[in-house]
Amino acid sequence: MLGCALVAGTWCLVGGRAAASAPGSDMRLGRSEAAPGPDGRVLYLRSCAMCHGAAGVGTANGPSLRAVGTASVDFMVRTGRMPLSSPDARVERHEPKFTSAQVRALVAYASTFTHGPEVPRVRTDDADLGAGATRYQQACAACHQSAGAGGALANGDAAPSLHRSSSVDVAEAVRTGPGEMPTFSPSALSDRDVANIAAYVQYLHHPDDRGGINLGHLGPVPEGFIAWTLGLGVLVLACGRIGVRAADRARRGDTDG
Repeated sequence: MLGCALVAGTWCLVGGRAAASAPGSDMRLGRSEAAPGPDGRVLYLRSCAMCHGAAGVGTANGPSLRAVGTASVDFMVRTGRMPLSSPDARVERHEPKFTSAQVRALVAYASTFTHGPEVPRVRTDDADLGAGATRYQQACAACHQSAGAGGALANGDAAPSLHRSSSVDVAEAVRTGPGEMPTFSPSALSDRDVANIAAYVQYLHHPDDRGGINLGHLGPVPEGFIAWTLGLGVLVLACGRIGVRAADRARRGDTDG
């Protein structure tokens, strides 16, 4: 039965796309409505069920999705973190493997069996950038670095760079806590806080670099390293110059004597 469903669903996906792309396809089909969109159930069974089980109950290869919410499903699939090429593959951001329509279909199907944070609607047009910077430094910079470039964590893990993260990515990550990231409830970070942080993360994509070279926006550690290196280099050169002049004076004194 499962094989039949997969074959039938795949035929519908391929056939539906081909019909939608052909000129005047609706007239030839004898109907006025558009061709059907992707089947979320078929997509899930084909790409997700092997690890997460039918209806998200989980397996030995992947956790249950019953309590993660549609926000987590959307975040993982839309950012290309899922599906994995193998259960042991590292969960990292990649180009998404599904189209936007397919992602929406997957999320819609996941909503039939998962509960938890829903896909958020984030408004940043009236966000407070200063407040977002403050909350970001308090809650996010320790792992993602002050300029959003990411950083190393314990046990060989790493906090990802935020330079490709959209406002929705930020909000979903805050509420669902992917990977080693903690989950922030509305009592810890309100929806207003999240919108402000999301706006600040967007600012970090193209910050207003004042005062000199941006050094790749890698934050205070490389800046301090370069400052120490240049500073010590200048001191060494100055000391060497002073030593040479002192030696010259000493030789001149011996000659005069």
